[in-house]
Amino acid sequence: MRAAAPGVRRSGGAEGTDGTMLGAWLLLWGGLALGCRGETAFLRRADDSTGRCTYSFTVASPVEAACPDAGGVPELRAELAAFAARLSRLESRERGAGGSGPRGGEAGGAREPQQAASAARLEAAYSELLRARSRLEEEKGRLEREKEELGRRLESSAQEIAQLRAARCPPGGQGPSRDALRAPGKAPRWDPQPLAYQELQSERTEVPVSRLLEETVLSRPGSEDSGCGELVWVGEPVVFGRAESITGKYGVWMKDPEPVPPFTPETTWRVDAVGTEVRQLFQYEAAEQLARGYPTKVHILPRPLESTGAVVYRGGLFFQPRRSRAVARYDLRGETVTAEREIPGAGYHGQYPYSWGGYTDIDLAVDETGLWVIYSTEKARGAIVLSKLDPETLEIRRTWETNIRKRGVANSFVICGTLYTVSSYSAPNATINFAYDTATSTSRALSIPFENRFRYLSMVDYNPAERQLFAWDSFNMVTYPVRLSRA
Repeated sequence: MRAAAPGVRRSGGAEGTDGTMLGAWLLLWGGLALGCRGETAFLRRADDSTGRCTYSFTVASPVEAACPDAGGVPELRAELAAFAARLSRLESRERGAGGSGPRGGEAGGAREPQQAASAARLEAAYSELLRARSRLEEEKGRLEREKEELGRRLESSAQEIAQLRAARCPPGGQGPSRDALRAPGKAPRWDPQPLAYQELQSERTEVPVSRLLEETVLSRPGSEDSGCGELVWVGEPVVFGRAESITGKYGVWMKDPEPVPPFTPETTWRVDAVGTEVRQLFQYEAAEQLARGYPTKVHILPRPLESTGAVVYRGGLFFQPRRSRAVARYDLRGETVTAEREIPGAGYHGQYPYSWGGYTDIDLAVDETGLWVIYSTEKARGAIVLSKLDPETLEIRRTWETNIRKRGVANSFVICGTLYTVSSYSAPNATINFAYDTATSTSRALSIPFENRFRYLSMVDYNPAERQLFAWDSFNMVTYPVRLSRA
């Protein structure tokens, strides 16, 4: 007799392995049962007519023509049923795991495109991260190179300053004499008379007749009467000197409108404000020395100052110490800090700067009426706050809160108790765009032309003694003649 296993295939997987072995055992036990323990048996495996693998087990009985259900056969049938149940469980588990069964194949096929799409997204995100990391590393390298270059330039500038001090500043702070400055073959000493000539030249500019009728000679430099008025005109910039090192990209320069001996109205002061430890205050006997770049003396401040808001007034340098909301007075004769006071609530170190930045949160100013500080507070929500200071104790005498946003203007200055703002630090044709009158506590819009010749205005201050603006415009120290009229 012969038994076949049509469910066994050649394909691999669980069915081709476990199923094949189970089929062979089933055939073996079936053959034994059907052959009733015959002595001769044959097991053969071959493809049938459809190409399927079949197992044949043949047992010949030499005695019996039929196989009655004798002893032992029920036990063999029970084992055969157990093997069949195990084979069914294996096939069910294979289909549930998505194997070679029809349902598993369909599920696996549906998941494959999703897994491929997820893998593609992950690869794209990883590639983008690698590119971002590469860009950051390049930027880091560029910044490090710039830092090294700036460090070399600062070191070179410090060496140049040391050489100048050794060559031009003998012990005792004595510089070259006035006669030496007037030596033959050199430029004549700077004199204030040319300022009157510049103002005379400015009168040739075309202006409305109504404005000419309002103007008074009281607004001209050198006039006997120092009466105040409103700003109506700003002339073209006049260059007095230029900073040659990177530390002079922006800075502050000034004269004392009310000097004390041994200083004179011609004594000129300068600070190069680029850097984190700005302590050097350069003193020049006159603006001519400033143009040549040879200081009479270099003061080393006991504390570094912040930005370009410093002024010189009544023998003292008034400045904002670095990373503080305070204002300090440095006595130029005693070379010590004689007063320091915090401005309540004032923003500092980038909280409320002018539009050009530079940590210009606190700006000091001088006019005909005294010393001022320009700043903003959280309470004012970024609007300019103007306070009058006592020049000896730095106590606040009175405060005005304006409606002019500090970040919306490039700089400001005070003339005759009125705050004026500059519209832009880089536009070549800027304007004086707002005025705030402390006498009436009111503001008004203006449109007075103001030229940014070098496109980076970092400081503007008014000198009431000379009736002109001092400014720092991208390495260049310049002045602007102004004209006032009656209110």
